[in-house]
Amino acid sequence: MNEEDLARLVPFWRELTDNQRAIIAERSRHARYAAGEHVQGADHGCAGVVFVKTGRLRAFMLSEQGHEVTLFHVGPGECCVLAASCILPMITFDIALDAAEDSDLLVIDSQTFGALAQDNIYAEVFTYRQATERFSDCMWVMQQVLFMGLDARLAIWLLDEAARGGSPRIVGTHDEIARHLGSAREAVSRMLKYFAREGLVRLSRGAVEIADARRLRQLTA
Repeated sequence: MNEEDLARLVPFWRELTDNQRAIIAERSRHARYAAGEHVQGADHGCAGVVFVKTGRLRAFMLSEQGHEVTLFHVGPGECCVLAASCILPMITFDIALDAAEDSDLLVIDSQTFGALAQDNIYAEVFTYRQATERFSDCMWVMQQVLFMGLDARLAIWLLDEAARGGSPRIVGTHDEIARHLGSAREAVSRMLKYFAREGLVRLSRGAVEIADARRLRQLTA
């Protein structure tokens, strides 16, 4: 693997020994995924520790009944060790990764990264800091699921997606939005139609456009 990419993407690269750098370079790979492709998890095993060069990944949990709920997104320059449960034995749940858009990734072999985290204090600190930050994201989602109504959760999701994409127009079917929220499509459709009647959003085929962001934010308070 190109050491220039490794130095740019791996925050603790300069703290590694020459031998550790050589091993990581040998046991890492470049991977590309088209939007919608599955990256790892959900019975597909642990591909390794994933660093995003370009694009965006969606981290989600999948129930035995096939219901999904989006936990967080992984953007350029970020990584997700929480999805590599094979290197964190205390993680007893499975987080899957899909490509939310066309993505260019650096993947470090899981066994190699796990051994590195045991041998190098900087790699270990990075691993647990990343896990803690992502776990906090997961707890925020669980708080929404457990304690907020669908109207507030949908409003939060719409506002977050608009901020992420830099546009009030969010592309996605009602079924796709329901998968993000871990809800039923019928319930999401009813709520979106209610939002539209109230003038909060405008609906079109395969998209939702925010019409009144201020009132949407009021629903999240």
